[in-house]
Amino acid sequence: MAGHSPYHHGDLRSALLQEANLMLKESGIDGLSLRQLAERVGVSRMAPYHHFRDKHDLLCALATEGFHELDRLIEQTTPGSTPQAQDLQATLVRFVGDYLRFAIDNPNRYELMFGRPIWQGANPSAELKETAFACFRHYAERISSLLAQQRLPKGARPLRIAQASWATLHGLCRLMIDGIYVNQADMEEVSHEAIRLMLAVLPPTS
Repeated sequence: MAGHSPYHHGDLRSALLQEANLMLKESGIDGLSLRQLAERVGVSRMAPYHHFRDKHDLLCALATEGFHELDRLIEQTTPGSTPQAQDLQATLVRFVGDYLRFAIDNPNRYELMFGRPIWQGANPSAELKETAFACFRHYAERISSLLAQQRLPKGARPLRIAQASWATLHGLCRLMIDGIYVNQADMEEVSHEAIRLMLAVLPPTS
């Protein structure tokens, strides 16, 4: 985006990542290059290479930042003062809405975090792999902990329910991002149905 102020001092790596996130949102993965990034930040063409070996390294760093943000969103997924099914439903409704907005408001970033450019080649950076898997684990632990507070039917496994719920969330996001569902109101109704399915394993409350 023209008109950005040249970089003068401070944390260059953070400035590069901030600008790269803007470029990713504007032009997608294909529109991002270290050369253009340097021009937009106002540094020499070689300056980004002091922080990122190549474009792939930059993409991994951007994806890592995305997972850190997603993990903060997961951290906020807490029930109210009473571990009742109604409270769990309200928690899940809020979380699903936040998750969908996280993906839909920044589809190129979501694609980078979960898509083929990094993962299909099995070449994520060590930092990205550690951060992503920690985020997955945190989500599974948080949701399974919420479910474990309920009187689950015999044989129900909170961890597997949590994993299935993430798969459902991811599928909803892909439907919106890929343009299969373009009606936001419809997708909100679908998300509420998904929550009801997730809660179907819980006994009715008196």
